[in-house]
Amino acid sequence: MPMKPRTPTSAAAVLEPLRARFERRMGSPVPFTVRLWDGSELVSRDPAASTLVVRSPRAVSYVIRSPGEIGFARAWVSGELDLEGDLEAALAAAERFRGVRFTARDKVSALRAARQLGALGVRAPKPPAAEARPRGRLHSLQRDRSSVRHHYDVSNAFYRLVLGPSMVYSCAYFASPDDSLEEAQERKLDLICRKLRLEPGERLLDVGCGWGGLVIHAARHYGVRAVGVTLSEAQAELARSRLREAGLADRCEIRVADYREVGDAPYDKIASVGMYEHVGRERLEEYARQLRSLLRPGGLVLNHGIVRVVPRPREPNNFIGRYVFPDGELHQLSKVLEALEVAGLEVRDSESLREHYPLTLRRWVSNLESNWPEAVAEGGSERARVWRLYMTASARAFDRGAISVHQVLAAAPGAAHGLPLTRDALLTRSEPMA
Repeated sequence: MPMKPRTPTSAAAVLEPLRARFERRMGSPVPFTVRLWDGSELVSRDPAASTLVVRSPRAVSYVIRSPGEIGFARAWVSGELDLEGDLEAALAAAERFRGVRFTARDKVSALRAARQLGALGVRAPKPPAAEARPRGRLHSLQRDRSSVRHHYDVSNAFYRLVLGPSMVYSCAYFASPDDSLEEAQERKLDLICRKLRLEPGERLLDVGCGWGGLVIHAARHYGVRAVGVTLSEAQAELARSRLREAGLADRCEIRVADYREVGDAPYDKIASVGMYEHVGRERLEEYARQLRSLLRPGGLVLNHGIVRVVPRPREPNNFIGRYVFPDGELHQLSKVLEALEVAGLEVRDSESLREHYPLTLRRWVSNLESNWPEAVAEGGSERARVWRLYMTASARAFDRGAISVHQVLAAAPGAAHGLPLTRDALLTRSEPMA
């Protein structure tokens, strides 16, 4: 008697028992509909659900072989996992998964399903090309150069599409949520100059100068002589070009150098914006000592950087560490203040800008999405996908207070620092040069 042919099993049918297990652990419906490569779907009972698109068994292989953030990141960056719907709303829904724990039996069931779907072939899929694998001693000069260039040496044109014509990085400073990005970034640059009490003829050092925005603003509006340092050749090339176009090349210099390689003290004022995050926990005090050694007596330094609200150990194997900021580390504000004080600097002012960063990030996301074909052409599909996820997830993290950003102003001892008696006066000094 001939055997009855087996009815093909859809990918959704294979995964349905896992979805049921997951919902029991969560105590609520999975907030995503999942569409699989064979066209079958796991339809969510959540009416607000977005649709996760799993394009091939390789997406499942990434997740099974590297459970957690890295597996999902590889599937997303490679394009094997995609989303139909609002990414920020989907990330907000995914926050329901926090704290969900799985048993050994759950994991065995997941492996069995992956094998049935053909996701556990002989060869594991290669990680996306955009994934960083730093080599050498952590935070050595050579490794820091490589890690920083992974983030910044993408394409100046790509960054212009994301950041806008000002090419200013880190969070802007908004007087109103309705401000344009360019207005808010100009206000941020001026806020830094005002806090530093910049005066004509002073020497300003900008550590991590990016594409030269602060150097140009400070020289043009405050009459300083400025030096900017960056580890990115691409940034330095564009910054120098912008200085020439602004007619400021005779008063400003851009160097490709590490902060540890600056030795031409003294400087009257130092700004470090969005740079200390690359320094590392073990070198935080060394960083503060170096800034102190470069300041004249009575000089001022402003450190603008992201801080972690709750302490966590260094995580090199997460999405941010592998795809965005290799070797980057965030510290609590208390650790930053302590490092400055141990270095002999007097902390004079600290301001939280947490609410300003999600406003900035969402404008960058809007720029990226509006210029998507051009961004992909300039930076590649993987890089564009990294940035879309990174900026959207970061906006969520700032919103919920997991991370913040602080401007800390400190003074070197040995002479009068020239700061006013009140904070209002600090922020509303006399008008800059025309």
